[in-house]
Amino acid sequence: MTKVLFVCTGNICRSPSAEGVFRHIVEEAGLDGVISVDSAGTHAYHVGEAPDVRSQAAARKRGYELSSYVARQVKADDFREFDLILAMDWENLAALQQMCPKVYQHKLMLLMRFSNEYEEATVPDPYYGGPEGFAKVLDYLEDACEGVMELVRKRALQYQAA
Repeated sequence: MTKVLFVCTGNICRSPSAEGVFRHIVEEAGLDGVISVDSAGTHAYHVGEAPDVRSQAAARKRGYELSSYVARQVKADDFREFDLILAMDWENLAALQQMCPKVYQHKLMLLMRFSNEYEEATVPDPYYGGPEGFAKVLDYLEDACEGVMELVRKRALQYQAA
């Protein structure tokens, strides 16, 4: 099983949206038994809450359902358990680097490094903006998650063949 964790600040906007987008891609590829997806926040601001209603609405318009997700904070075991830990921005990457044992640092990356269409290094936080920010976030996530899928599909198929 290849495990991917998406991380933003509070786990109510960007990372659950990334989880929803990537989960959809994984299911469409028929790899949901081989690839596991989750999301978390670097901070405990919203632990136990559902994703932001604006994130849910924007995602629903594109066919992603986020309503069953519950915000959680990154925990120590995540660094061992997940194969890829993808941060939405530099601040979250820095927070993860501070928390992560050295032996697992290689798993930490910015999600947008997998983007094929956009040159932005990070996924902007739409929390304090309008609905267009949530749509833009989904544009970035859909593109970058396709790039992640290219890598993860190769890994998953290698493991299946072994």
